[in-house]
Amino acid sequence: MLHHKILLNPNSSEWAVFIHGFGGSSNVWFKQTRAFNEHFNLLLIDLRGHRKSQNLPHIAKYSFALIAKDVAEVLEFLNIKKAHFIGLSLGSIIIRQVALNYPQLVKSMIFAGAVTQLDVKSRFFLKLGRTLQPILPHMTLYKLFANIIMPKDNHKESRSIFIEEAKQLTKKEFNRWFKLTNRVAKYLNYLHHQNKDDKALYIMGSEDHLFVGPAKDIVHGNPNMQLEIVQDCGHVVNVEQPEAFNKIAIEFIQQQA
Repeated sequence: MLHHKILLNPNSSEWAVFIHGFGGSSNVWFKQTRAFNEHFNLLLIDLRGHRKSQNLPHIAKYSFALIAKDVAEVLEFLNIKKAHFIGLSLGSIIIRQVALNYPQLVKSMIFAGAVTQLDVKSRFFLKLGRTLQPILPHMTLYKLFANIIMPKDNHKESRSIFIEEAKQLTKKEFNRWFKLTNRVAKYLNYLHHQNKDDKALYIMGSEDHLFVGPAKDIVHGNPNMQLEIVQDCGHVVNVEQPEAFNKIAIEFIQQQA
């Protein structure tokens, strides 16, 4: 089972489940735990192959369905019937997969720096990454992507956290996760059409240059989806602007509770 951490609030029956992105861990939510725990019970998960979830039975090829199953097993083990899910970056895709395969578990969804669709720039960078993957050490490739996604000076803290967290990934784990990107463009389109009726909040940085545009397109015209854009902020909005992120996300959960 995935490694997980629980923070209980005896005055609440609501659960908030935090899902990190590729290369991260539950540590990336360090600016959220205190604020959220004042209102909700928290479940923070390390995904397969990340940080303390590295001793699971070997599986050669990963899929979003497999990762979603891992997450669902933790909730079922803890007897959490329904929860609000908060995901960062690639974690947004995993949560959408959980909502598709285990809809009974999902009360609402919040996405920080959501990966919703791949525009021309994103597709180019992924193709570049696949070209360089056999040549470069995996951490060099990860650092390259961190600098592409978070290029500005005010993204430095997020960039550093991403790179530092990714050091716990072995090369084999990196490759298994990176292979998930091979079909991600078509898969994102499929998920979008499946998840249209789910309550979702997108919290994006105005400087999240690869993903804020596609998020606007996804939300447009869908009454079940909301978009909040945090100004002067990059991809990892929960780290760069935690007070704004926490306020927006907590209020959304309280509205859905």
